[in-house]
Amino acid sequence: MLVLTRRPGQSIRIGPNVEVRVVRLEGDRVVLGIAAPRHVAVVRSELIEEVTGELREASDTRARLRVMLSPHGSEAAGSLSVAGLAEPTANRPEDDDPNIA
Repeated sequence: MLVLTRRPGQSIRIGPNVEVRVVRLEGDRVVLGIAAPRHVAVVRSELIEEVTGELREASDTRARLRVMLSPHGSEAAGSLSVAGLAEPTANRPEDDDPNIA
């Protein structure tokens, strides 16, 4: 990381098209002006972190909903399943015939 000391009115350049200028000092805050082409995104890092966290949370929620709404949601969620080990009761022939015990 490059660390520089700048006074109000002084600037630094990032590449040929981006200039960061110290506009003024307000107590313990520095007011910066950034000149960059329109295609260069200039965003505060805390906003990127916040949006990234929200996207991660939304993705996790979506994944949980997919598991809950899938036909085998309980299986995907890690529940034990006996599917395929026995026929469901309604499909057994002995249930249709009262003479079969």
